[in-house]
Amino acid sequence: MDIASVNGQQIAFDDTGGNGPPVVLAHGFLMDRTMFAPQVAALRDGYRVITWDERGFGDTVYDDRPFTYWDSAADCVALLDHLGIERAVVGGMSQGGFVSLRVALLAPERVRALILMDTQAGTEDAEVVPLYQGMIDDWVANGPSDEVATATASLILAEPGLMAEWTARWKDRPKEALALPGQALLTRDDVTGRLGEITAPALVVHGTADVSITMDKAEALAAGLAGCGGVVPIEDGSHAANLTHPGPVNEAILAFVGSLPA
Repeated sequence: MDIASVNGQQIAFDDTGGNGPPVVLAHGFLMDRTMFAPQVAALRDGYRVITWDERGFGDTVYDDRPFTYWDSAADCVALLDHLGIERAVVGGMSQGGFVSLRVALLAPERVRALILMDTQAGTEDAEVVPLYQGMIDDWVANGPSDEVATATASLILAEPGLMAEWTARWKDRPKEALALPGQALLTRDDVTGRLGEITAPALVVHGTADVSITMDKAEALAAGLAGCGGVVPIEDGSHAANLTHPGPVNEAILAFVGSLPA
């Protein structure tokens, strides 16, 4: 693990190094950079892969002030500066996709292409916001009970072994740490109307069994991106399809990055 001191934060990241084209990946809500271990293994022989922890998660130490995904996007750009990377393939899963879209809007000249996994451009559906807010409030007040942790893990992973691994990690973290990241998640702005500004080639992959972000939202995202040829469905893939179904996800990513102009 390395640390980049940028934007007043201490951003934790892993970098495979090498001279290959850089690929930068951002994790989903409640997850951390290690969720991309299958993708790092698949890409590292031909690409320089950087995975990083966003504010509020993993080993990143941030200033404990409210933030938005635009701030996280600025962190990603600052990380590129820190590493001396002019342009990169930028991507992420769910929350990491929210951040990646904003990187493409904030600094389009830095984005060679986008990899968007189980994500969307819009906000949470109004009917689920109170449910999610209640779960976050309970988590912050009481910690992740077995019931809350299992329910949350089922929304993300839907695979018993992975669910047990990640719920154990969540229980080891300070319960109060979820408050500001939860605020960023539930109050994020809708960038659907700005997708037409993004001209970079884009890959959208989405699990067909994703219950957190439904396929129609992935299809709307793909349709709004001029450089996207449509959604690549991951059959029976969960919200974290890159973890539960790494084979087809990696196949799609390798085909996409391999097709990019030099």
